[in-house]
Amino acid sequence: MMTFRIVVVSITAAFLAGCAAQETESVASAPAGERGCFYLSQVSGFASAGRDRINVSVGPRRTYEFQTFGYCPDIDFAQAIAFDQNGPGTICRGIDVDLIVPSSIGPQRCPVKMIRRLPEKP
Repeated sequence: MMTFRIVVVSITAAFLAGCAAQETESVASAPAGERGCFYLSQVSGFASAGRDRINVSVGPRRTYEFQTFGYCPDIDFAQAIAFDQNGPGTICRGIDVDLIVPSSIGPQRCPVKMIRRLPEKP
């Protein structure tokens, strides 16, 4: 019984490691306008892009568009926002982070639907 569990864990770990390697390669080679990953500590600012979107600056030259699931109250004129990361590591997809936006009735949690890297401006 004990041997079976160890074998299953080893096979599962090897499978997940293989998937992670493929995921990393596809993200690393993704051109601008497609998915890219970054660490939350790299975020350097944000700007409103409408009622359900913000543009997040990451370092000096990268910008990502975050789209929320529908209208996010006060996101279009918020002076500050917070990120609630779902798990450790990088942010690559909407499921990886929620936005916390201050409003007159208290902080609003806005789940992120999609994140995409915007093309660099010259």
